[in-house]
Amino acid sequence: PEIGVFNGIMWEPPPSERYLMRHARPPRPANLKIYEAHLGIAGTEERIHTYLDFKDILPRIKRLGYNALQIMAVAEHANASSFGYEVTSFFAPSSRFGTPDELKELVDTAHAYGLTVLMDLVHSHCSSNQVDGIAAMDGTDHCYTHGGHKGKQDQWHASLFDYGKYEVLRFLLSNIRWWIEEYGFDGFRFGGVTSMLYISHGIGKHFGHDYHQYFGMDADTESGTYMMLANYLVKRLLPRSGLTIAEDFSSMPTLCRAVDDGGFGFDYNLSVNIPPMWTKLLQEQPDETWSVSRVVKNLQKRRFKEPCIAFAESHDQAKAGARTLASSLMDAEMYAHMSIAGPESMVIERGLALHKMIRLVCMGLGGEGYLNFMGNEFAHPDFVDLPSEANGWSLQNAIRRFDLPEDEDLKYQFFEAFDEAMLALENRFKFMASQRYFCSRKDDSDKVVVFEHGDCLFVFNFHPKRSYTEYRVGHSWNENMRVVLDSDEPCFGGQDRLASAYETSFPPLDGWDSRYHSAEMFLPSRTVQVLVRESLLEGGVTVCLGTGPTSAWPFPAGELLLAPLDIDGGVSQVMKFTVSEGRLSVKLPGPSAFEVYWEVHKGGVTRK
Repeated sequence: PEIGVFNGIMWEPPPSERYLMRHARPPRPANLKIYEAHLGIAGTEERIHTYLDFKDILPRIKRLGYNALQIMAVAEHANASSFGYEVTSFFAPSSRFGTPDELKELVDTAHAYGLTVLMDLVHSHCSSNQVDGIAAMDGTDHCYTHGGHKGKQDQWHASLFDYGKYEVLRFLLSNIRWWIEEYGFDGFRFGGVTSMLYISHGIGKHFGHDYHQYFGMDADTESGTYMMLANYLVKRLLPRSGLTIAEDFSSMPTLCRAVDDGGFGFDYNLSVNIPPMWTKLLQEQPDETWSVSRVVKNLQKRRFKEPCIAFAESHDQAKAGARTLASSLMDAEMYAHMSIAGPESMVIERGLALHKMIRLVCMGLGGEGYLNFMGNEFAHPDFVDLPSEANGWSLQNAIRRFDLPEDEDLKYQFFEAFDEAMLALENRFKFMASQRYFCSRKDDSDKVVVFEHGDCLFVFNFHPKRSYTEYRVGHSWNENMRVVLDSDEPCFGGQDRLASAYETSFPPLDGWDSRYHSAEMFLPSRTVQVLVRESLLEGGVTVCLGTGPTSAWPFPAGELLLAPLDIDGGVSQVMKFTVSEGRLSVKLPGPSAFEVYWEVHKGGVTRK
C-alpha cells in the first residue's frame, strides 16, 4: 500500500522473462587482485549509474589485469550516502541501480570475463529504521537484535544482531545462500568484523601481542560461531570458487584459518592498517626522513599462514573528508599541472613517482592479495561525495572520470599504464601466491628496500635525491638476472634514466645481505625495478587475443597484425596472428611494447 514513506516491491517476472545464468563461475584465484566498485558512481555522467551500465566497465577491469570484482551497496539500504552499510532489506538488490534480473546479468557477464564476483556483505548490523527495516519488526527492540543498550552501535547508529538466536542464524545463513544461488555471487567481503568479534566492538582497545585482548571476557563467542558457520556454508556451497574476506582491524588470531583447524574460516583479512600508515607518512614527514625499515615492518605485520589483502587505499580513502594517495601526494596541483604539454611541476613528478612505488611495494610485500578502488588506478583527482541532504543531493562528485586516462594529453594515462603493467607482472609470475619472500635490505640511510617474492626480485630506491651507481643488491639465484619492470620508463611518465635496462643482463656475483648471490645495479632516485632470472624469459612472450569462436569477431582472423615497437616507438617488422583453439596468438622473442592492427584491404592498414 502507498504509505508515503517507503515501498517494498515484489519482483517475480514470468519464467520467460527471467534472466538465466549462461556462464560458469571461475575457479577461486590463487593470486587475488580485487577491483572494488560502487555501481552508482561508475561513470562520467552526473546520474545514478546502473547494473547494466557497469557491464561497459568490465572489459576495462579485465584489461587492467584484475581477476575479481567487489561490488559495494548491493543489498537495499536506507541512506544513499552510506556506501550501502545501512541495510534495510537483506534479500533485495538495491532498486537504485536497476532490477534484480539486471544484477544477475551483470554478475553473469563478469563471469564471462573470468572475474570472481564478491559482494560487500553487511551482517555485522542492520539499519535502525523501523518503517522500512527489520529493526523492531515485531514491535519490540529485540526481535532479530539484542534489546536495550547491547543492541545498539552508537557510532554507526545501527542495531546489532543477536547471534545467539536460532532464527537470526537461519535468517543470515539463508541470506548468504540466497545471494550465491539466486544472483551468482562467488563470495563476500564481510564488513565490520571487528565489531562482531568483541562485545566492546573493539572501541577504545589497542590490540597487540597480549592474547587476553582477543580471547578474554570481551570476546563475543556467539558472533564468532556465526562467522564459522557462514564460512563453512560458503565453502560447502562453492567448494571450487567460494571466497570470503574479513574486515578486521584487530588481526584476531585464527581469523583466516580453516574451520576444521579451529579457525573462523575466512580466506583473507583486509590489511586496513596499511593506508593510514601512508597517509600519516605523506602528511607529516619529509621524504628525506622516511624510515623505510618501519614501512617494511608495517607491510609485513601479519599472522603466519593467515593471508591478507594489501592495499594503499580503498573506498574509505576516496570518501569526502578523507585523502586518497593521489590527493595526499599532489593535492591541488592535479587540477593545473596534469597536461603533458604544460609546465613541469615538481609536485606532480614526485607524486607520479611515489604513487607507482607505493602501490607496487604494497602488492609485493603487503599481503597475499591486492585491492584497488575504482579510479584510483589512474589517480582520480576528486573525492567521492554521494548524494545527501548535506550536499543538496548533488551528484557532482558521485562520478568516476574514466575519460581522464584515455586523454593522450594528460598524465593520468601514466598512472594507469603502470597499474596495468604491475598487474601483468603479477599475473605472469604469480608472486603473491608464493610463500617464498625475504627482505634482504631496508636501509634507512640510502632509503633502499630490496626483497624477493616468489621468482621476482624487487629493488626500490625511495630516496628523493640520491641515485646510486653499481649498488650491490643481494639475491638467491645463481643465474643472470634481467629487468622486467622499470617505473622510470617514459610510458609510465618516468625520466628514462634506465633506457637500456631491459637489454642488460646482470651476472651473479658473490653473496651479499645474507643472500647467496648479488648483482650491481644503477638505482635512480624514486624508482623501482623488478628482475627475474633469464631462464624464466626463455621462449619469448606469447600475445593472445580472444576467448570465443572466431566467427564472432568483427574481422577475418588473417587480417589482424602485430607490430613490435623499438625503443623510439618505431616499427621494424609486422607479424601475423595464427588461430588456435578459439584464440589468436603470436610469439615475440622477448618482452616488448607492441601495437595491434587490423589490415583493411581498401585503404591500407588501419590501427585498431
